[in-house]
Amino acid sequence: MPTTDEAVAQAALDTQTGPTSPTAADSGASASASFRSTEQYSSAGLTTDTARVDALARALLGAVHQVISDHEVTYPEFQAAKKWLMDVGEGGEWPLFLDVFVEHAVEEVAARKQTGTVGTILGPYYLPGQVQLTTPATLPARPDEAGTPLAFRGQVTDTTGAPVPGAVLDIWQADEQGYYSGFAPDIPAGNLRGVVTADVEGRFEIRTIQPAPYQVPTDGPTGALISAAGWHPWRPAHLHLLVSAPGRRTVTTQLYFAGGEYLDSDVAEAVKPELVLDPTDVGDGSREVTYDFVLEDA
Repeated sequence: MPTTDEAVAQAALDTQTGPTSPTAADSGASASASFRSTEQYSSAGLTTDTARVDALARALLGAVHQVISDHEVTYPEFQAAKKWLMDVGEGGEWPLFLDVFVEHAVEEVAARKQTGTVGTILGPYYLPGQVQLTTPATLPARPDEAGTPLAFRGQVTDTTGAPVPGAVLDIWQADEQGYYSGFAPDIPAGNLRGVVTADVEGRFEIRTIQPAPYQVPTDGPTGALISAAGWHPWRPAHLHLLVSAPGRRTVTTQLYFAGGEYLDSDVAEAVKPELVLDPTDVGDGSREVTYDFVLEDA
């Protein structure tokens, strides 16, 4: 029986229809809007001293200059790169491009000083302000939502193993076609997204469907680079999570699926062995899996 929260969320979805293919422009615009509206993840108001800016800017420019020198970049190539950079900005794709190709390196640096559950990139498809649910919870979905049903369970503890009561799991995912609500036309807002509060023992149960791999939109400048370089544009199927509690460091992570495509060739280079789930077939066409989270002190 759905909770009141779930019933309200579901009511907004029941009359919606299925998706059509998203475009780079759709995804870029949505990712840019999300980034600008989410202060805690965009580091709005961050101040950096002059020496730090000087060091980073000189190092970045120096690396660019070295690439130009080492690879004997020509003027036509330089002008093509300039146009591409302009296209990325005008298409609103900087969050998309940076989250796919650069964020994993920043996350690896951050992880050097972190304990608890292993994290990975946030990615470009996070949207704040989703429906609030209490465990056991079912993510909002269309009445005819395709995909293998998945029961995702676990517990949130601190680094001593003590439960973290009322921990919050902000979860979002692609659907069975690899599309995200808010980034693909015709998918209802909030589809397969929710903010789930665990119980007094930090335990949670979230019912959803197993997502599909997704393709980075290829009809914009990010896709043009992928095509020109001969790369593939795919990410393996995964669940996104922000796991938080007062006084604890928020864990930003993604959970993947054993045996899935692109685990070894993720275009975003974000897969870690510790984050690969191995669900069990229940026997009725559904699957279940358990994964626990450990939060360190903030």
